[in-house]
Amino acid sequence: MGSQQAVWDALAQVGKALGNGHRLVILDRLAQSDLSVDAIAQSVNLPVANVSQHLQLLRRAGLVNASRHGKQVVYRLTDNRTVSVIELLRQVAETHVADVAKLASGLFTDEHAKTDFDVVSRAELLAGLQQQSILLLDVRPAHEFDHGHLPNAVNAPMASLATMLDQLPTDIDIVAYCRGPYCVFSHQAVLLLTEKGFRVRRYEEGFPQWKAAGLPIE
Repeated sequence: MGSQQAVWDALAQVGKALGNGHRLVILDRLAQSDLSVDAIAQSVNLPVANVSQHLQLLRRAGLVNASRHGKQVVYRLTDNRTVSVIELLRQVAETHVADVAKLASGLFTDEHAKTDFDVVSRAELLAGLQQQSILLLDVRPAHEFDHGHLPNAVNAPMASLATMLDQLPTDIDIVAYCRGPYCVFSHQAVLLLTEKGFRVRRYEEGFPQWKAAGLPIE
């Protein structure tokens, strides 16, 4: 029979895999869409060799898996519950580790911070979707949107949002969302659209958290 310590030691291997900032960023990108090693490296601005090493450790811990598509090996999250684990880690760290909260707040300018006064909770967003009283903007890159998005969302990547303003209604509430709490795209979208006179708010979470909660996606 095995020992309790052996079980805890095995569990610690998953914790070890999560105990690296670069690997957390890689998991965040894979929570948006399946990606090749080259695409991950480009997205997280790391050498391919480094990304491959991180992926192998994540794979041994059971957090990602891979399949071959032609000449490329494509990686994906093994389990969407990984997103929930990282979200709990974020909440605990921001509550109890002062440096984390300070660094997180430093991601956004003072103008960005003002948008936090008008965020939309998950419950509010669900109600708005059910009542069809909002326009939902997904401001992530197109390939992430194509891999999955919230119901009836319109893709408006930040790189091209300024050219799409004449296509957006001014008589309905707009809610922008992106990759998650540390993603600046939705903050930028709220600032831009507010300046242009739109009624816009920001979803406080992101696509991965919505999906991990078992809510409908397209």
